[in-house]
Amino acid sequence: MVRDAFTHVTHWVFDLDNTLYPPQARLFDQIEVRMTNWVMSALKVDRAEADRLRTHYWHSYGTTLAGLMREHDVDPAPYLEDVHDISLDHLELDAQLARAIRALPGRRIVYTNGTAPYAERVLAARGLSGIFDAVYGVEHAEFLPKPERAAFETVFARDGVRPERAAMFEDDPRNLAAPHDMGMRTVHVAPDPVPHDHIHHHTDDLGAFLDRLT
Repeated sequence: MVRDAFTHVTHWVFDLDNTLYPPQARLFDQIEVRMTNWVMSALKVDRAEADRLRTHYWHSYGTTLAGLMREHDVDPAPYLEDVHDISLDHLELDAQLARAIRALPGRRIVYTNGTAPYAERVLAARGLSGIFDAVYGVEHAEFLPKPERAAFETVFARDGVRPERAAMFEDDPRNLAAPHDMGMRTVHVAPDPVPHDHIHHHTDDLGAFLDRLT
């Protein structure tokens, strides 16, 4: 039983985007438009070049912001405030997911490459406010992004996460490699499975998967 693989877990770590809401909501489409516009304005380039740079930053550094900071010494605060100023109208309340998360034994946290204020807005729109013990954004990792191991280590040290007794839920397979190497149970949350040695489990329905654990 899958439940047996989680009996040791006392710390549950959830990514936010496309993990605690379905990818069909397409929030990141809005964020990507704002990121491209921001790169165009800040670096004085056209849209095609901005998209090329964003792809380069994502592959090289993990996020657009990380690339902007590394290569252009960009101040992260204005960027983060701007790109997360999006509509959440397409998000729906999910009472079943809220109930499943609330039933998990131990400490429950959110850790996103977005910001904590943005995460709080998303959680509220999903009916998930008040069920997590803490919410961490990239600002709590000193602006290091997942998938960098140092980013995980910074946030986990802040919260007291013991990786050998923790589980990580993520939509991006890259972001499960470091947690796996640190000793965490890893769950890929996405429509389709992606076989990797660092992924222990896959689900396309987070609420139903969590129900199986309790």
